[in-house]
Amino acid sequence: MTEEITTSTIAESTNYLLWKANEEDDEDTYHLELGLVTLHFFQDEWDEFLDLMQTILKNKSREG
Repeated sequence: MTEEITTSTIAESTNYLLWKANEEDDEDTYHLELGLVTLHFFQDEWDEFLDLMQTILKNKSREG
């Protein structure tokens, strides 16, 4: 029996979309749509990506 994958939108703007899927094996995956490109992340990859974005934002604020 195939279980249905549950999806939810986390955030969206005019050009970008971030959504989450709870896969059949009960693992969450994150999907970041950037125009014609979609990046797919498993949970550990998503956590690392968020850490990277936080570092970028911190460095940007220091630059003024």
